[in-house]
Amino acid sequence: MKEFSLPALAQAIRTHPQRDASDESQIRSHVVFAGVSIDSRTTKPGDCFFAIPGENFDGHDYVSDAFAKGAICAVVSKGIKDSKFADNAILRVDDTVKALGDFARAYRRQCGFKVVAITGSVGKTMTRQITYHALSRHYRVTQSPKNYNNNIGLPLTLLDAGPEDQIVIAELGTNHPGEIAHLTAIAQPDVAVVTNVQPAHLEGFGSLQEIVKEKLSIAGGLKPDGVLIINADTVPRPASPAHRVVTFGKSPDCDYQARNITFDGAKSSFSINGTQICLPVPGPGNVENALAAWAICSQFGLAAADFAGAIKTLATIPMRAEVLQIGRLTVVDDCYNANPASMKNALEILAGLDQTGKRRRVFICGDMAELGQYAHALHAELGAAIAQAKVQVLLAVGKFADTTAQAAKKATEHNLQAECFQDAFEVCDRLYEFVKDDDIILVKGSRAAKLETVTEKLKSLRTPRKTRG
Repeated sequence: MKEFSLPALAQAIRTHPQRDASDESQIRSHVVFAGVSIDSRTTKPGDCFFAIPGENFDGHDYVSDAFAKGAICAVVSKGIKDSKFADNAILRVDDTVKALGDFARAYRRQCGFKVVAITGSVGKTMTRQITYHALSRHYRVTQSPKNYNNNIGLPLTLLDAGPEDQIVIAELGTNHPGEIAHLTAIAQPDVAVVTNVQPAHLEGFGSLQEIVKEKLSIAGGLKPDGVLIINADTVPRPASPAHRVVTFGKSPDCDYQARNITFDGAKSSFSINGTQICLPVPGPGNVENALAAWAICSQFGLAAADFAGAIKTLATIPMRAEVLQIGRLTVVDDCYNANPASMKNALEILAGLDQTGKRRRVFICGDMAELGQYAHALHAELGAAIAQAKVQVLLAVGKFADTTAQAAKKATEHNLQAECFQDAFEVCDRLYEFVKDDDIILVKGSRAAKLETVTEKLKSLRTPRKTRG
């Protein structure tokens, strides 16, 4: 983050005094800060601390700790009484989360970097990672740490950009109407991307049409000369776009199209403009993500050969279609999250890793969350897809485990062993009963399923124990 003055901060967040005259004198001072913190444990000297209330902790309880760590000032929405830090600047607002967003918007306006904002039902993080990997070879680029894609994470992403950064790549997430519009107004992107629209978070939206509307609202924050990039296979083109629109997808009339797509185990390949792209991550979904990334990189002048050279060295992201070799087991750790589209993609990866057709396909399957009234039907559809993928062992976990398992059994034309479990811990306790050497195992479910514990258990089951000599 570049230096920012307290008076400029006070103006950006529309503060009102905490301690009358003394506070006003502090705001008028020429004190500057060069960092923002919302966690007193990681606050550094010279930071501005935003006291964010949360479900389990309230940042207002840790203002004194932040000052003890060297924070220059604190932004609060409650009265703070601590005579020990009476000389520290405390700026009071009505809502500290809103203030954080207001500050990030003001900071973004003052800085010269370009912003790429990515939303979509699936593929946001991988598209971001591929884009970052390619652009960072030619520009000074910063990106969202992990999936910082909400009304706290996005501002922190923008504020983390330093004076030397040229491009910021951010994710914008949503699970109810209006979130994307709010976030894009903060980010004010130069390039806005919709990776795809699929039935995800239906509990908050009610229909696929509302999801389309929500995702396309990302264009509302675009700079006047900005560009909207959409997946033409799943996202309808806006009827009267206010900005330039470019498309990517499978159809020949897309501006960016992948050709000659092939899959080889944990790798994929395709061509763009006659240039072969070797993608060291599996699955058709990642080809789509790479194509979206290429559409973004093209806006910054990258040539296809530059993009291809960068993609060769792309690393996998933990818990996102990460292929692990654990002893004689091949494990696809894709348990970061799940919705119907990502489940289908994961099953295609599972099938693609079975080149000989002789290895057992095992699916440790958690529930898909936030599907509302569509949950039962979509878990039944998942069961049919499991049967179609010729899964031989299904370990279904969660509230809709029986729905998925019964649908899989009904649709299968081969021998399918299906077991249901209440939670991941119960699976871990009995995992040894179902897993055999040379199995290919897909582990996937929504975050609430906590299936990462199953992956760790698989590692312990197949790690040789040391013996005493």
